[in-house]
Amino acid sequence: MSTREQAEAPSEPAEASGWTAAVRRRAVRELPPEKLLPDTQPKYVASWIYVFGVLTLAAFFVVLGSGAVLAIQGPSWWHASGTGHFFNSLHLWSVELFMAFMVIHLWGKFFMAAWRGRRALTWITGAVAFLGSIGTAFTGYLAQQNLDSQWIAVQSKDALNAVGIGGYFDAMNFGQMLMWHIVLLPAVVGILVVLHILMVRRHGVVPPLPLKSETTQEEQP
Repeated sequence: MSTREQAEAPSEPAEASGWTAAVRRRAVRELPPEKLLPDTQPKYVASWIYVFGVLTLAAFFVVLGSGAVLAIQGPSWWHASGTGHFFNSLHLWSVELFMAFMVIHLWGKFFMAAWRGRRALTWITGAVAFLGSIGTAFTGYLAQQNLDSQWIAVQSKDALNAVGIGGYFDAMNFGQMLMWHIVLLPAVVGILVVLHILMVRRHGVVPPLPLKSETTQEEQP
């Protein structure tokens, strides 16, 4: 390259400063593209126990979609509309599958000791998301606007008052329960699910527990 070409060639840009650049560099360092969107997985991921996490996520998307339609049309829409009844049934059964898949996923990872390899926070976010899902399902029953929801509200208020949270979480307040169900709790569960997936991408899928023979050989000097 001639001296003139070297002078005209663009110089390497200096490292950008500022908090946005620092956040970008940290994000790329912690989650490079090959980790965030991998195109291959270890062979052991072909086991069925690893499928239930994806099934939980798929059911969660159906829950959000059908719930959004019900929220837009109003919580009592399904009482007087065949289409509303369809979306309500779709929402109900997707929640049933979501909770079933999540329980299998939770117990499967528990017996696999999924907190190994610096994955403790990944396990914690999944467990807390499960607890948040229970609260979301409970407030969903209270938002049905039928005798079933009234009975659940009346029976649960005494338990909530007994533990001292009835003044802040009033099961008899329909507006408050609807807000918890369609905004607050879904936001919490959604954030935890996103964090959980990002942590799985960062640390990788937990491998199966080693066989006893392999553990014994590793412990031998």
